[in-house]
Amino acid sequence: MRILICPPREIWDNLCERPVIKREDLENSVRVIINSVKKNGDKALLKYSEEFDKVNLPNLKVTAGEILNSENSVPDELKGAIKIAKSNITKFHSSQLLSEEIIETTMGVRCWRKSVAIEKVGLYIPGGSAPLFSTILMLGIPAIIAGCNEIVLCSPPDKTGCINPVLLYTAKLLGINNIFKIGGAQAIAAMAFGTESVPAVYKIFGPGNQFVTKAKECIQQEGIAIDMPAGPSEVLVIADANSNPEFIAADLLSQAEHGSDSQVILLTDNTDFIGLVREEIEKQLSLLPRRGIIETSLSGSLLISLPTLDDCIDFSNQYAPEHLIINTAEPQKLAVKVRNAGSVFLGAYSCESAGDYASGTNHTLPTNGFARTYSGLSLDSFVKKISFQEITREGLSGLGPTIEIMAGAESLEAHKNAVTVRLKSIKNG
Repeated sequence: MRILICPPREIWDNLCERPVIKREDLENSVRVIINSVKKNGDKALLKYSEEFDKVNLPNLKVTAGEILNSENSVPDELKGAIKIAKSNITKFHSSQLLSEEIIETTMGVRCWRKSVAIEKVGLYIPGGSAPLFSTILMLGIPAIIAGCNEIVLCSPPDKTGCINPVLLYTAKLLGINNIFKIGGAQAIAAMAFGTESVPAVYKIFGPGNQFVTKAKECIQQEGIAIDMPAGPSEVLVIADANSNPEFIAADLLSQAEHGSDSQVILLTDNTDFIGLVREEIEKQLSLLPRRGIIETSLSGSLLISLPTLDDCIDFSNQYAPEHLIINTAEPQKLAVKVRNAGSVFLGAYSCESAGDYASGTNHTLPTNGFARTYSGLSLDSFVKKISFQEITREGLSGLGPTIEIMAGAESLEAHKNAVTVRLKSIKNG
């Protein structure tokens, strides 16, 4: 990890740049996959399963028997933990079910909005070395609460042609049974455009590798909605001399193990504290099974000392982290100054892992600086807001002349006339 002592603000922009894995032909490769799936449907999906997942699949859809049998392969202790997380995530997202008031903007003119669920949504769940069953909870629960009629789930199979049983159990717990053994960019294409087996959806959610991320960008250009721009995971920790270096090191390492392109940053107003954290990182790293991934991630990460905690929060707002941990003596004082962050964790015991799994908040968050303009996933991500209005005769009589003047000023005479004919009708009884 690079150590920087009081870097001047002039270079903060450079320090806020994320590590990038250069792949010049990535978009071309992904577009070839997307076009192949659009043209050849299931045939292309089966070909890519053989090419990328090294498995010959008899069919793409997970059977009811596979879903049912998954329960027998999941330890009771893990089932209990998943159910607790499900309860907390449900409570938090259910609180977002809000109905808006009907507003009378002027006499006889009533306006309101209604939340309506997106009818068909697709959920992408990564598999591989770390099958993210927690992401099924984070995506599936708000989709169900919102009232989405059709939920399609795709996840890559292993070399035996199976999806991890924990993923299937979690989906079963939520009542999601439209599950397909498809990974990568081809899964995004299948859900975006539909195949003989996979239904097309209106919006696609979920994290993934660079191919999945690029595929989501590409299908968005063709009119299919996605949850948000996504990239490698990241955490920024603000700490002071009162912080426990063991806790801080653990938080940095927990995020670094997501992937070799993840980034972790420590900001502190105490230069000596950096050395203590480095010692703890070395001590804990030696005991972790994903050490190789973590070491690559740490090579692109930063330990920064700044003059004051206010400087630290300024840097954080400029960086706009996916996860922000404020582990200081008085975290609330800094919390009120947060402008850009996906999710914020306050105090010594609010570890980022809690948000990843079971505290209740959603772990699907904007990365790569997009926290400046995007929110994390919520119930609102699965609905669209439709506005309504109702205008009485009296309402149009009062408001009509204003509309006529404005439409006339824009030279939109048909707009003006739609009001004028009604005002004449009202006048003539």
